[in-house]
Amino acid sequence: MVTIKCKNIAFSHIEAILFDKNGTLEDSESYLITLAQKATRIIDAQIPGIGEPLLMAFGINGDFLDPAGLISVASRKETEVAAAAYIAETGRGWFESLKIARQALEEADQYVSKTPSPLFVGSLEVLQSLSVAGLKLGILSAATTEDVEKFVINHQLSDYLQLEKGVDEGPSKPDPALFLEACQALGVAPGATLMVGDSVGDMQMARDAKAAGCIGITWIGRADNVKGADVVINQLDEIQVIDD
Repeated sequence: MVTIKCKNIAFSHIEAILFDKNGTLEDSESYLITLAQKATRIIDAQIPGIGEPLLMAFGINGDFLDPAGLISVASRKETEVAAAAYIAETGRGWFESLKIARQALEEADQYVSKTPSPLFVGSLEVLQSLSVAGLKLGILSAATTEDVEKFVINHQLSDYLQLEKGVDEGPSKPDPALFLEACQALGVAPGATLMVGDSVGDMQMARDAKAAGCIGITWIGRADNVKGADVVINQLDEIQVIDD
């Protein structure tokens, strides 16, 4: 067990830290904007006129990404369902709407995922230092588990992580069951585990699971995106290990 300090807040008796992926470890803004724009164009080609409201639903305004928007924080399944709802409003049947949304997102993902998103500066070094301190580390993301595993492979992070967990068919953020499942897989108690994330959903999930604490990171300086955090940081290297 170690003590973790961020700014003037100390978390003692910590055994594990769970990190969100998109917007926390991974600078995925460009990827998410392109994914939403490409999927929207595919859908709009089949259903003209749906493009603009669908982009707004995704949280895209021009080249601006809302870090609290759908494409940023929702799971792939939730994104498909939301897109399908917009399609269904045009008079398409529900199952056809789901199929169109799913195929568009899959095709768009194949197009944009050829170039992996970069790590945020300092992410690797922080994972290395926390691992050396003896902490169990994991990724707990709203992306699919397959996407999380690809991310870990692309950036060669497997030596530092004991858990690579995404959202597939089970619960999604902010359901505390997701956090509890991750803790169980790591063999640690929620009360000895910290959550580091960039969304309100990360904070709510960890709080409801009785986590040891919630560290909100906002690379863009928007503290309202991590409302509910015990402490808000702007760089991952603000997470410091303190010798007991």
